[in-house]
Amino acid sequence: MPRLTGRAPLRFSTQTLLLQLGVVALVVLLTSAVHGWLTYDRLGREAENQAITLARTVASDPQVRTEVQQISAQPGTPPAAELLAGPLMAAAEGARTRTGALFVVITDETGLRLAHPDAERLGERVSTDPSEALAGKDVTTRNTGTLGPSAGAKVPVFAPGTDTVVGEVSVGYSTETIGQSLARDIVPIALTAAGALLAGVLASFLLRRRLQRLTLGLEPEEISTLVHDQVAVLQGVDDGVIGVAADGRISVFNSAARRLLGRPDLTGTPWADAPVPAQLLALTKADAAEGDAVELLAGGRVLVASARKALHGREDLGWVVMLRDRTELQQLTRQLDAVGTMSTALRAQRHEFANQLHTIAGFMSIGQHQQARDYLARLAATGPLKFPVDQAELLQDPYLQAFLGAKGVEADERGVTLRLGPETLVRGQVTEPQEVTTVLGNLIDNAVNAAVAGSAPDRWVEVEVLDEPGTGADGGTLLIVVGDSGDGLPPAAAGSDGDAVFAEGFTTSERPGRAGAGQGLGLALARQLARRRGGDVRVLDPGSAGGPGAVFMATLPGTTVSNGAAPTETKTTERDNDV
Repeated sequence: MPRLTGRAPLRFSTQTLLLQLGVVALVVLLTSAVHGWLTYDRLGREAENQAITLARTVASDPQVRTEVQQISAQPGTPPAAELLAGPLMAAAEGARTRTGALFVVITDETGLRLAHPDAERLGERVSTDPSEALAGKDVTTRNTGTLGPSAGAKVPVFAPGTDTVVGEVSVGYSTETIGQSLARDIVPIALTAAGALLAGVLASFLLRRRLQRLTLGLEPEEISTLVHDQVAVLQGVDDGVIGVAADGRISVFNSAARRLLGRPDLTGTPWADAPVPAQLLALTKADAAEGDAVELLAGGRVLVASARKALHGREDLGWVVMLRDRTELQQLTRQLDAVGTMSTALRAQRHEFANQLHTIAGFMSIGQHQQARDYLARLAATGPLKFPVDQAELLQDPYLQAFLGAKGVEADERGVTLRLGPETLVRGQVTEPQEVTTVLGNLIDNAVNAAVAGSAPDRWVEVEVLDEPGTGADGGTLLIVVGDSGDGLPPAAAGSDGDAVFAEGFTTSERPGRAGAGQGLGLALARQLARRRGGDVRVLDPGSAGGPGAVFMATLPGTTVSNGAAPTETKTTERDNDV
């Protein structure tokens, strides 16, 4: 049995081409047919006009009028031989010969032929109705008579000096002659139609090529699917996507890009003039390395941006810029570092506690009970465990205690002592731990780095944290002051207000940062977060060489809330007096 195989459907561009060719051919054929018909009708009207002119000329001839009146007055019709040799036949044939008419016929008042090109038809009644002409009217006709199809006219013949109709003159021109004239005119019509058809075919092919180029050779169903997929992907991902077309205009600016950059929809805006960070514009320059990622600050967020060329075959479609938010990742990394540091400290303290238990067990096993009691008394006096930051009880918020404790352990591993300043007192609870962690962690990390790089032998970082109760539902303000034992800010960055250190990318580290480490973004991010809440981060003291180092102050409004628990009366009074 033969196997049936279906033909592949024609591509959309091919279907469009065939449809265009059909429309062009139909329009050309219809136009040519209408033009031919109009030409034929024009030639027919011209033949009618010539016929009626000739008929009027013959009918107005005095000799013709007299002869027709005389014959009409006779009781019968003269014989055909007499008519053939008579003056009417001579006048009609003379007019027909001079003008090239098909026939010139003269009749009496009853429609009997008195002159006719065919002598055998003399004396017979005309084949077409002469009643209108015999009624005194000039008429034009298109009909078929004994001599064939013709376009002609019928004109009445009046008796000399009266309005009495005594006969009529019929003149006709052959429609075959009209067809021959049309055949001569049809050549330019055909050439025009062929030229129009050729131009239409060429235009259709050019349009097909342009359509294929604009649609990248895709079918309508594929384009529809791509549009649905694009909307689903661009609006469903958390990454920002910016599409820059080959003409330099933004073609895609999804909702994630608007959220991350804090900008409205910039679709259609020239990329070179778009209000976006300069680092993004630099990614799409001709000399930029494709795929390189850069970190930047935008809208209080740390973003990682990369750009790649969009190609379809060999066609350059422009650039695709990807934006990823690393703010939450940095916050989670900081928290995980704190948890890991605390876990390491707890393991060390557990090991220390196990050693203490082994010591006590050793005293007991050798019978040194008094020494065991003395050892336990010393442990009871100093505590079995040592918290990494002294006076952490001044921070009633457990989150701050844990975070500063983790930072204290981390600083201690680098040979730096983290301590709380004498003005420290937090009586409320932190309501925005992530933003507080970002600001406080950046300031402490920078201070520890400065202390390690400083020339002072005693390396320390001092942190003062103080909360001010707020009014109404706004929440309290957290004040943070961080100083260190480093060598202070470099002279070029110190200035009068120290704003240079908050510039994006500023760093005093001599070691190159690893890719994606966010080096040079901490202080800029901290200031943006604080200012977004109505606060600020600024330099109180740029420090000096040999120490002490720089002092930074951060103000974070609306980040604390009172928990209703007041510290002991003595400490509250002392702290209030100190403040």
